[in-house]
Amino acid sequence: MRERIERLADWYVKEQLNFDRVLISYRYQTIREYFKKGIGLEMGSGDGVMTAFLKDDFEELDVVEGSMKLLETIPNYPNVRKHCSLFEHFEPSRQYDTIIMEHILEHLEKPVEVLARTRLWLKPEGVVIIGVPNAKSFHRLAAVKMGLLESEYQLNERDKALGHYRVYDWDSIKKDVESAGYKVRHIGGIFFKPLSNKQIEETWTPEMIEGFYQLGKDFQENAAEIFVVATLT
Repeated sequence: MRERIERLADWYVKEQLNFDRVLISYRYQTIREYFKKGIGLEMGSGDGVMTAFLKDDFEELDVVEGSMKLLETIPNYPNVRKHCSLFEHFEPSRQYDTIIMEHILEHLEKPVEVLARTRLWLKPEGVVIIGVPNAKSFHRLAAVKMGLLESEYQLNERDKALGHYRVYDWDSIKKDVESAGYKVRHIGGIFFKPLSNKQIEETWTPEMIEGFYQLGKDFQENAAEIFVVATLT
């Protein structure tokens, strides 16, 4: 498992596009209104693009990441504690007001088990925010029409490179979250994405990207990303 994680970490170091980072910033802009301030936990920091935003929203922020290579790319912010651990083995010493799981569940063999573990880490009035890619994104639906995918749930080459086990839709992510014992309070979508990340990176202007982020608010069930806000009760 550790070797697999470090191998996948190379993608973030060598292959991540600038547009990938832009999407992370849009995810942050969208979910931040649901944060409960205080102590936060970020699960799966990657190379710290989201961490750089989150550190300013919490008094203290714990970051847990399975790759030491990626953890070492994150600056030593004064209010951030970094933990190198698999989620299945992580044993935090405190509970959190907000737990953020961005693009984690699609990487896990047993996502419901990991989700269920996090219930013990959350304060009674806390909130967990989960983000995953959307199988029903327009770019995946177009790929099916073009014959590039047999169905929108088929893993594409980028999914495989990133070590994904599945692609979620609104129903399946809600099912996993509720199976872990959480109550879904809100579900939404982020970014209208008609093309691949690479195509957008190579051909779109910042103004176009911003426009399609705003347009995604009108087509959330078919947006590129799904986000879920859940609580214990």
